[in-house]
Parts: sequence; structure tokens; C-alpha cells
Amino acid sequence: MNQPAAPQVTASVPPLTPPTRPGRALVGLALIVPAVIVWVWSYVLPTLSTVSRSFQADGPRRSGESAGTANYEAAFTSGFAGQVGFAVLLALIPLAVALLAAPLLAVLADRAGRVTRLVTRGVLALPLAAYAPVAVYLGRRAEGIENGTLTQDLQSPRAFLVSALAQVTFGLVVAVAATLYLSALRRREPDQRPAPAMLAAGGLLGLGVLAAGLQTYTAPSILTGGGPRGDYTATPVFTAVQTSFRTLRLGVGSATSTLLLVLLGLLGLAAVALILATRLRIEFDGWRDGPAAREAESFTGRRPLLVGSTVAALVVVVGVTVWASLPWLRNLSADTGPLPRGVETSNLFANTWVPPLLSTLVAVTLAALAGFGIGALRPLGRWSELLLVPFAPWLFVGAGPLAIANFERTMEREQLGLFLGLVPPTWLSVPALFAFTLLFRGQHERWRSGGGIGRTLLLPALPMLAVTALPTWLAHAQSPLWATLVGRGPDSLTAPALVTMIANRAFGGGGELPLGLILPLPMLILFVVLFVALLVGYVERLAIRVGRRSGTDAPPAGADEPVRKVIA
Repeated sequence: MNQPAAPQVTASVPPLTPPTRPGRALVGLALIVPAVIVWVWSYVLPTLSTVSRSFQADGPRRSGESAGTANYEAAFTSGFAGQVGFAVLLALIPLAVALLAAPLLAVLADRAGRVTRLVTRGVLALPLAAYAPVAVYLGRRAEGIENGTLTQDLQSPRAFLVSALAQVTFGLVVAVAATLYLSALRRREPDQRPAPAMLAAGGLLGLGVLAAGLQTYTAPSILTGGGPRGDYTATPVFTAVQTSFRTLRLGVGSATSTLLLVLLGLLGLAAVALILATRLRIEFDGWRDGPAAREAESFTGRRPLLVGSTVAALVVVVGVTVWASLPWLRNLSADTGPLPRGVETSNLFANTWVPPLLSTLVAVTLAALAGFGIGALRPLGRWSELLLVPFAPWLFVGAGPLAIANFERTMEREQLGLFLGLVPPTWLSVPALFAFTLLFRGQHERWRSGGGIGRTLLLPALPMLAVTALPTWLAHAQSPLWATLVGRGPDSLTAPALVTMIANRAFGGGGELPLGLILPLPMLILFVVLFVALLVGYVERLAIRVGRRSGTDAPPAGADEPVRKVIA
């Protein structure tokens, strides 16, 4: 008698897959909660306080007396529209650089081949690491003063300020913009069209440059002082600070800040609308190129003319950057001489670099957690990116528009002149939140398709912590505004604030300024090494893509496949 065949039993070892949708949604929302709390504390409450203060009577402290719309009338009478117009004028040349020169450099480098592209990224790290606007502007101002008199450049302050800002920011704008364009040009297939991603990146860059121009403070503060005729070279942030802390008209200053916040909020909302409309995302293409990417690389070819053109463009970028920074670079390694009484170099260094590092670590970490909750766990499904909309009005907001409210908060907590008061009051990086969300959004499909959580989500995101933290830390450390407002006495001075004070006291008196204190040579070398490593080793692997994913965007065959065994 024939025995029935034994049934086959199939055993499988499933991969680590995403949790069920309800559990994923709850975890995602939970990860967003800390960022929301800090967002309310760092942005929403100061904004509401600024708006409330704009309707109150002037004075160093809140009187509670209503001023109606008088403060807004005073803001417009003092030339708010002209200040916005001049700020836009300051942004025009950087805007042209970001939208014309930078994409041309990126296309040349991309077409010239992988080696040229990596060299381009490495060279572009130099303007990023050498971000020291206070040192450069102070050096340029010192060179513009001869025997206590102003040279011809400083006698034409508006043209001088536009020219100086364009020269000093040229390398930085090219570096940031070209880096984004190179990521937008990264293709999986030779026939893949990068134009939509390039246009989306250009749109975000244009909005960001315009927002940065509206918040210009350091250049007019150091080079022209807003003069010589009233608001001739004044910007909205400069006017708000001067009005509030020089003439103690905090109500009028808050009105100016509120109007500026409205403009910046509109720019932020436009940016998130562009992201949502284009389905923009950031994808990590792995540490090694696959066959399709190598085919696309061979399709672009290596042409001597393209390589030569790229090298020539890089020489121009580096040349302009070095030439504009010469007043600072000449004093980079020079002896700083005796410091003012009560100022110690070690304390000055700690005040400059430690407080912004503390807020940066918290701000970027919370942004990464919230970005993982929104982009990877997707609590609202396909509509999860809508969770970015509440943060959008503050995407481009820096320290200036909220300076009055944060100063009053610090004064109420009696932290003026203390080390804790020097910590920038921004405990959430909204740009980093957007960056992490877009990165996890780009990696989400690979995770759902069976990729391990470590390989598809965590490992590709870890270097992004440094990519977002380093610029944030450097920008806060080099900004003079907050440290100038809250500093009291020699124990609470930062290097930019101290050197600016020395320069103002020695105006027209000659002598060398200790510009090397602002961004010391060891810190400059450290930032150069870190930026080169990140741009060449990690950012090179990131791709900015838009639209729906094609079939070629699926994870490569054999990657993180489940192990299956068939037992007879």
C-alpha cells in the first residue's frame, strides 16, 4: 500500500519589518512630541511675545499700556519698506550666484566625471569652513580707514555695503548651492532627467537666500552702522535692534520684528509648499555605486574641456573667497597682543564655542528624532509631510527677529552676563528637521521593501547629524548679535563681541586687531577636515529627487532578503 507523501513544511526567518500601522503611527507621533514642545518654547512663545509687545507702549520693561497701532505707524514712518527694499537689494547678487553661477559649476563638475566631482566637493568645503563674517568685515573696515578718515569706498556706503556683502558671501553661496545642485544631478540611469530636481533645489535656494538677505545684520552693523543718513543702509533686523536697545523703544522694534516675521513666514510656507508639490526627498544611494549608477557615470564621460572648465571655475571661487578674506587671513596667525583687563583667552574661547555647541546638540538631536517620526514611521501615511506645515513659518527665522522677546526672557530669568545666558535660545533646528524628514522619507520605501532598519534608515542618517550640526554650530559661534545683547562684563564676552568692541574703541586709531581670536587657526583646520570628509565621503552619496518613485528606485536585488529554508 502506498503511503501518502509527507507534507512539506516551510520555515522562514522574516526580516525586521516596520511595525503595524497603528503602532508605527503612535511611535512616530511620540517622537515628534519633544520637538513640538521645544518648538513652542523656542519659536511660538517668542513670536507671540513679540506680537504682544508690538502693541504696547515703549519702555525698557513691559508697562501693559496699549499703544494701538502707533508702533506700526512709527515703524513704517521710519522707513520699514525702504529697509526691506535695501535688504532685498543686498540679496540680489547672492541670489544670482545661487541661481546662475552655482548650477553652472555643478553641471560642469557632474559632466566631467567622478574624480572631478569629488575634487569640486572637497574644494567647496573651504568656503564653508572659513565662515567668519565678523573677522572679515572688521578687517575690511580697518583697511577702509586711513589716518582716521574714510576712504572713497566708505564715503559711498550703500554701494560699498552691497559690494562687500557680495564679495564676502560669494564663496559660501557657491559652496552651499553647488553642493545641493550636485545632489540633484545624481542619477540612477543615464536617461534619467535631473532637471525637475534641479529646479526644486533652485527654488528652495532662492527662498533661503532671500530670507537670509532680509535678516542681514552683521554687515551693516560693522561696515556702515546703518548710516550715514538714517536708514540709508539699514535693514529690518538692524533697525529693530537699534530701535530697541539704543533708544529703548521696544514697542517700535517689536513692530518691525513682527512685520519681518510675517515676510519670513510666507517664505517658509512657500518652501514647504514646493516640497509637498514636488514630492521632494533625499535618498542615500549606498556607499558603493551599483551597475546602473556606473553606467550613468560612463554615459557622462570624462572630457578634458569639461575638466578644465571646472578647474577654472574652482580657481575663481577660491580666488574670490581668499581675496575677500585677506584682511582676516593676514591676521589669522598673528600675535593677538594683550587683551583688555579681566579677559582671559581660555574663558573667551569657552564663551565663544561651548554655549552654541550645547544648543546645537539638543536642536539637531530633537530634529533627527522628529524627522524619523515623520519621514520613516509616517504617522499620517501619505500625508505625513503635512506635519511640517506648522514648523514652516520658522524655517528661515534666525536670531534677529526674535531677539527682543528672547532678551526680555533672559533678563527675567536673571541670566544676563552669565554663561548660561550665552547659550543661543534656539533649541530646535527647523532646517535640520526638514532635512531629516526628507532623508527618512527617501529611505522609507526601502525599509518597507524588506531592508533592515539599521542599513536603510539609521546608518545613512548618522552622518547627517554632523552635516546639520557643524554649520549650525559654526554659524551660532560666529554671530555677534546674541552675545552682544546678553554679555555683561569681561567674563561673558565672546570673541566676535570682544574684537568688535576693540575695533569700535580704536576707530581710526590704527593698530592691528586680534582677528585671529574669532576663528582660530586650529578651529579652522578642524572645520576644513570635517567638512571635506562629510562632503566627499557622505554628501556625495546623497541624491535629491522629486516626483513619484520609478521602478529603478527599488532596493537592489539580494539586499537584506529574508533567509528561507525549505524542510521536506
